[in-house]
Amino acid sequence: MKYKLQILIALLIVITNACNYNIQNTPIVSKTLPNQFNDTISDTLNIANTSWQSFFNDSLLTKLINEGLKNNLDLQATMQKINIARAEQKQAKGALFPTISANTTYWQRKFGDYTMDWAGNKVTEITPGKVIPAHLPDYYLGLQTNWEIDILGKLKNKKKGAYLRYLSSIEGIKYVKTNLISEIASNYYTLLSLDLQLDLVNENIKIQEDALNIIKIQKETANTTELAVIQFESQLLNSKALEFEINQQIIEVENRINYLLSRFPQKINRNKLSLNQNFISKLSIGVPSKLLSNRPDIKEAEFNVEASKLDVIVAKKAFYPSLNISGNIGLQAFNTAYLLSTPQSLAYNLIGNIAAPLINKSAIKANFSTANALQISNLCNYQSIIIKAFIEVNTQVAHISNLEKIKAIKNLQVDKLNKSIETSLELFKSGRANYLEILLTQSNSFETKLDLLATQQAQKIAQINLYKALGGGWK
Repeated sequence: MKYKLQILIALLIVITNACNYNIQNTPIVSKTLPNQFNDTISDTLNIANTSWQSFFNDSLLTKLINEGLKNNLDLQATMQKINIARAEQKQAKGALFPTISANTTYWQRKFGDYTMDWAGNKVTEITPGKVIPAHLPDYYLGLQTNWEIDILGKLKNKKKGAYLRYLSSIEGIKYVKTNLISEIASNYYTLLSLDLQLDLVNENIKIQEDALNIIKIQKETANTTELAVIQFESQLLNSKALEFEINQQIIEVENRINYLLSRFPQKINRNKLSLNQNFISKLSIGVPSKLLSNRPDIKEAEFNVEASKLDVIVAKKAFYPSLNISGNIGLQAFNTAYLLSTPQSLAYNLIGNIAAPLINKSAIKANFSTANALQISNLCNYQSIIIKAFIEVNTQVAHISNLEKIKAIKNLQVDKLNKSIETSLELFKSGRANYLEILLTQSNSFETKLDLLATQQAQKIAQINLYKALGGGWK
């Protein structure tokens, strides 16, 4: 009857807690991805499935990326998260099994003279003809164990959650790698664009110097004025100042790349002609649903959502009773001479304990509320990343398309301005155009060529961003 009452009380505790603390349904509704990124027909091919070694066709760039993946300190620091997650997974797995530890103990006891213990001991023989001494030593050598029986699956769910966080950390590393590769490549093509801009400035300086010499000769022959000479000299000085500005930008971009490679400032080997070369892979974007499997940040968020769901289950099970078994087995004696005398010195105990929280459960309630709130937060983050990924791809697809149109217009504009420069010089030599027309034509041509280089640079970076947005770079 006594045992039945205890079982009944335990069942009442379980039922009461289960009724009061059900897992809350999240209000987050999963958003369905559109069937395609834009108005064009989606291709089943996807550049995200292309390795970065194949995507980038510049051997100098791939060498820099390899060095960055090997030496980048931020990446190395982030990779330690995998080791941390792996250790937590092992810890959660180990909690499913009993702990066993060696134990060596020495006691020295003395009961008070007016106690029941001493009253009985002082007339009891510890060995034949010898009563128990007042100061009684006690030696123990053995093993002890403690084991929480996972009757409700709490520890098993903790183990699953730890494993999901381990998988999440792996996806997080992939995402860091993708960003690192993208950043190195973007800075590399920015550097190539600056090199070509510098070549253009130097070429323009030579043209301006030749024009200035012509103006000076015409001034000497009284065919023009000092004002024309000053205007041409001013334009030349402006170009020389721009040369130093671009040189400074080159140093800054080189140092950004050096930082990403975790090395001190040095020259970056590069091939400036590759700015005009297309990537090996065709820029196929595939279908939106592939983002869920290709984007590491989406996979990372997904694993975090699944882990947080298990955290809620674990937090709920903290309201239920837990079963613990503990015990000791070893050798025990009041004298070391008898310690190894078996079976007389053999001692053991076994304790089974069922415990359930009844009063002052505020800490358990707070833990449950925290776990539930984190679950909703992770779900929101997961949905947000999916929307962000789709928008990034959609934006870059439109950007690449518009940049191609801008490039075509700029090429046409450069051709026309080149012809206008030749025409204006001929007219100026024959006295049918003034120096202001030449200055304006040269300035317009120079600015348009710089714009064309900037467009080519933007095209490369947009293609790199599209590759990253689709989930490429970590394979």
